[in-house]
Amino acid sequence: MDLIKEIVSRAQANKQRIVLPEGTEERTLKAANQLLTDEVADLILLGNREEIETAAAKWGLGNISKATIIDPSTSPKREEYAQLLFELRKKKGMTIEEAREKATDPLFYGCLMIKSGDADGQLAGARNTTGNVLRPALQIIKTAPGITCVSGAMLLLTKAPNFGKNGVLVMGDVAVTPVPDAGQLAQIAVCTARTAKAVAGIDPKVAMLSFSTKGSAKHEVVDKVVEATKMAREMAPGLSIDGELQADAALVPSVGESKAPGSEIAGHANVLVVPNLEVGNISYKLVQRLGHAEAIGPILQGIARPVNDLSRGCSIEDVYNMVAITANQAIAAKEQK
Repeated sequence: MDLIKEIVSRAQANKQRIVLPEGTEERTLKAANQLLTDEVADLILLGNREEIETAAAKWGLGNISKATIIDPSTSPKREEYAQLLFELRKKKGMTIEEAREKATDPLFYGCLMIKSGDADGQLAGARNTTGNVLRPALQIIKTAPGITCVSGAMLLLTKAPNFGKNGVLVMGDVAVTPVPDAGQLAQIAVCTARTAKAVAGIDPKVAMLSFSTKGSAKHEVVDKVVEATKMAREMAPGLSIDGELQADAALVPSVGESKAPGSEIAGHANVLVVPNLEVGNISYKLVQRLGHAEAIGPILQGIARPVNDLSRGCSIEDVYNMVAITANQAIAAKEQK
């Protein structure tokens, strides 16, 4: 069974309530129809019911009727959610009138559903920017306990089964924080390990990557990685983590043994934490294009309940896969409570 099938299977076995705020968007609706056919999740589509049903009929999407369809602007819960938003944001200057207006925005409404316990996760971005998707999540759901830094992990499904878990590796941060400090980098390491376990079913072995292995080079950016490794160990005492390690020392057993003798991670890493976003973005795209790996994500992490962001160029398959991934994150978030 390949990884995506495993992810879908786990979602089917423990169905989660996933909100799709872009309920009239074509790729979203087509993916939703297949997700409902396959019983991957209980879907909540936000938008005008007539528009959603007309679009579903036009594209022959017969299973959309199995979704819960909610129009935020006419929802009976709108005032309740507006009051909740007002309570959460009044210290930041939000008025009740502003809260009522925001509560009709599907991106805010979906996050208010999650905060109220009426949904388990959200996926958007086919029509909206990352900023628009993240803003309500951070204002309403907020970050997970002990985490202040949101980041993004990428699943790399490589054609090299001798690396990672049968060729599967998880890399972070590839999406959000451009230049993390040592504390943020430690959080990214812990969150990426959690994502690896929750989504990829990996027992995480985390390598904190650098251009130096165990003091082979001296520089302040190396010092940051060393400090972050120490902080991550304190944050998550049971986590298998080591650093600083060069990429070859992290992945290749013979190189790891030579450069970092005695390290349990060197040569056996399956979670790769990069020192900054520039390195992460470049690295995964090189692996994807030159190594013909499948890159799935980014998967947002660090939020108390899963909210994921699609590329506006996403495919129907991307939406389908990310709903299943969001469901897996939601299952894990409940288990961590």
